Amino acid sequence: MFRIHWEQTDLSSVHSAVVATFFDIYEDGILDMIVLSRTEGETELTIHALKNNFEADAYFVKVIVLSGLCSNDCPAKVKTHIQSFAGQLSQSAHLSLQLPYTVLGLGRSANFLDHLFVGIPRPPGVKDMRKQEWTAIIPNSQLIVIPFPNSDPRSWSAKLYLTPSNIVLLTAIALIGVCVFILVIIGILHWQEKKADDREKRQEAHRFHFDAM
Repeated sequence: MFRIHWEQTDLSSVHSAVVATFFDIYEDGILDMIVLSRTEGETELTIHALKNNFEADAYFVKVIVLSGLCSNDCPAKVKTHIQSFAGQLSQSAHLSLQLPYTVLGLGRSANFLDHLFVGIPRPPGVKDMRKQEWTAIIPNSQLIVIPFPNSDPRSWSAKLYLTPSNIVLLTAIALIGVCVFILVIIGILHWQEKKADDREKRQEAHRFHFDAM
């Protein structure tokens, strides 16, 4: 039986740690940390959840691949399982969790992900590769791939979910600020043009008055 402690401040507050691994607790694309510790004289392990509060200017893409047994009209007997694929074997890490998703770090590149290849294992005796390519993937997003049917990669579908972050808020504020600045410039130029038109109209009226006399 496990006990979960959420009030930990940092790793130094966890004593007699046994296992530490990464896990996306808040489903925001940022890997948090789960630490198991053992208390002296007790057989139960304690789970410590540490939130990753390191605000780095980095981007990611989170990929989740479903089993592809069905798409929208799944029977009651069929359960949708989640599979995980990555470029590096997770077994190479020490006691790592077999996560049902893959987080691809993009560093500080805020550009679109040009090409993303997703593949699933093929049955014995099948020579055709089962993989599909998606292009122009938005950073800081979650891509859910539905490989249905498994034998036809061209029919696979994908759903893209954006993850809100501070960068999106700052971008919106900057965009609104630029729009307000442009509106102020347009208003000033319109006011100056209107004043010039009124001045020209008064000059024309005075000229017509003198010509009539």
